[in-house]
Amino acid sequence: MTRFLATAAVAALAGLTACSGSAPVQEDRVTAPVQPEPTAAQSAPSTGAGGGTARPPSSSASSGAKEACLLFNSLFAGYAAVPSGDAEGYEDIYRRAVGAKDTVSGDLRGLFASLSLLAIDHSAAAASGGEPQQESKDAVRDAVFANAGTCTAEGVILTL
Repeated sequence: MTRFLATAAVAALAGLTACSGSAPVQEDRVTAPVQPEPTAAQSAPSTGAGGGTARPPSSSASSGAKEACLLFNSLFAGYAAVPSGDAEGYEDIYRRAVGAKDTVSGDLRGLFASLSLLAIDHSAAAASGGEPQQESKDAVRDAVFANAGTCTAEGVILTL
């Protein structure tokens, strides 16, 4: 069981390393302001097929981002509420975070990947009464900072 948890923690950390670069965050921030401008420019011409196609993905992506941010806050609150020695409680948060990660794309995946890493790390430490590694805590903090702009733009403030 411990070997499985250690393997899962290492795999999650490797996934976070791949997802946590700052370049994609900047690309998302650049992409978001650019999309409304072409949509406004495309609304003026009578051929609105491109503009009509551009709007629905933006609104569905934004509602998906809002839902993901709210879900992260909910899962993190659940994580914080788990008693420190309850390994199964942390494993439940881990499973829910992994499931949530599979429903989002882009940098938002990092929120759930980092939370799953923290939860499984805390689960392994709970058996001995210890705390999760500082790297796991830092990964969640970094993911929250990386996604703060996206979530705040959707009216959701990420909380730790």
